[in-house]
Amino acid sequence: MTNPGKAAPGGQAAPHLEVIPLGGMGEIGKNITAYRLDDEIMVVDGGLAFPDAHQMGIDLIIPRIDYLQQNAGLIKGWILTHGHEDHIGGLPYILPRLPKVPVYGGALTLGLVREKLAEFGIKDSDVDLREVELNAKVRLGKNFQVEFFRMTHSIPDNAGYILSTPVGQVIHTGDFKLDEHPSDGKLSDLARIEQAGKEGVLLLISDSTNAERPGRTPSEAEVARNLEDVISKCRGRVFMTTFASNVHRIGNVIQIAHRQGRRVVMEGRSMLKYAQVAQGLGYMELPEPLLTNEEVGDLQDQQVLYVCTGSQGQPMSVLSRLAFGTHAKIALRRGDSVILSSNPIPGNEDAVNLVINRLYEIGVDVYYPPAYRVHASGHASQEELATVLNLARPKFFLPWHGEPRHQINHARLAQTLPRPPRRTLIAKNGDVVRLSPDEFKVTGTVPAGAVYVDGLGVGDIGDDVLLDRANMSQEGILIMTAVLHPTPHVEIVSRGFVRANRDLDGQIRKVALDAVEGGLREKKRLEDVRDDMYGAVRRFIRKVTGRNPVLIPLIVD
Repeated sequence: MTNPGKAAPGGQAAPHLEVIPLGGMGEIGKNITAYRLDDEIMVVDGGLAFPDAHQMGIDLIIPRIDYLQQNAGLIKGWILTHGHEDHIGGLPYILPRLPKVPVYGGALTLGLVREKLAEFGIKDSDVDLREVELNAKVRLGKNFQVEFFRMTHSIPDNAGYILSTPVGQVIHTGDFKLDEHPSDGKLSDLARIEQAGKEGVLLLISDSTNAERPGRTPSEAEVARNLEDVISKCRGRVFMTTFASNVHRIGNVIQIAHRQGRRVVMEGRSMLKYAQVAQGLGYMELPEPLLTNEEVGDLQDQQVLYVCTGSQGQPMSVLSRLAFGTHAKIALRRGDSVILSSNPIPGNEDAVNLVINRLYEIGVDVYYPPAYRVHASGHASQEELATVLNLARPKFFLPWHGEPRHQINHARLAQTLPRPPRRTLIAKNGDVVRLSPDEFKVTGTVPAGAVYVDGLGVGDIGDDVLLDRANMSQEGILIMTAVLHPTPHVEIVSRGFVRANRDLDGQIRKVALDAVEGGLREKKRLEDVRDDMYGAVRRFIRKVTGRNPVLIPLIVD
């Protein structure tokens, strides 16, 4: 890529800033953005995404960072906006592959990062984590000054930032909603956005997740009232699930349980991890110690509330194991109540619906949106998005954190305002967005995309492997082994193709053997004999069954 800067009258280079989304643009998840000015790069966040149903066997998806590795010596620092998995979950995979540079974030954000890094055996001394208040200014290199400001979200220590550069000011909202009654009483710092707008904002990068939703996103205080109303009417045990990182929601439920005379049991590794970090840093108050399931003892059912993982229907989560009766220590029964205080992430709808149906079959009472208002998004709706646009008054606008439909609806909203941005871009991951006082356009691309994590493998599975997995799941697999000595014969093994069928198996063997013997008579290479067998069997199976299983032909000489 060319060096940022272009010839100007008099031979001087007119500075320009490059905004390079490597993840989180045109999608929800694996957020990471790089800014480049001359020979300096600043990076924001490093998240992960979870696989869709068609990405079989994949555990996690992290962003591709080839561009950062190719320009590793230019990276001056890193900033983190908040502690959700889609913003910090990829760091254990990313940070070890790059030079050690300062990483700035709030107390809870860095607390959660430390926990994640420790799970991977990454020591504190291997990274340079620097805690900042949410009104702090930090300088990275000679070109970047970052000022953090508070924005309400579903987790404490959530920040937007103002990036001051020789080119101009950039405001990045981070994830946000303008909650007027946040659980911790700390409002979004709209005055700082307004002040920056009066000073002059060259570019606004803003959260687009709920750009299709009119009005305002409900407050966390409203969710707490609705949860308390539901819990107060439950007569048996209560099981509540939400995102493990929704510290405000979990803290509210713990307080509700205390007021309702219930002791809280927390089940699920990620839930316990987030709670322990939040409690240790003073972000979660416990009126009574949490219990383990073994400590419930002789408490009556109406005295117990379980907070557990499983809001997205994950197969090994606590709620899924309860729904399918595979939990080693707890069994649901009639009279219990289950509250799903969350909405499915796109792609998880089927898994969540499967769990809900199983809960109904058991006979428990189930409470979930939209029938019960026990969840509210952490992202701003149209009225809030318009407020930020009106306060920032940006010259240019880059809708971010959303799929294309969210970005485009955000752009359309901006054009309806009294003072719309002069230009809006709909960018994609890998786009190089060139920004100067007179310029706002995509001038090139860098490598970007997904790296799949499957077990201990990182990046060793590509889309071709996923396609094979999908084909095997849909049509099955058939392995043909042609043994040439002492007498040529064919053995077949199939899985997921058809039920045991001696006649069909015999026909397939004959077709394969005819192809092999024909090739041997013609003294073809063994590779060609194998290919002949593959083609003949493929055509026969399609003709006889109309199916297209994955075929694996083998020749044993």
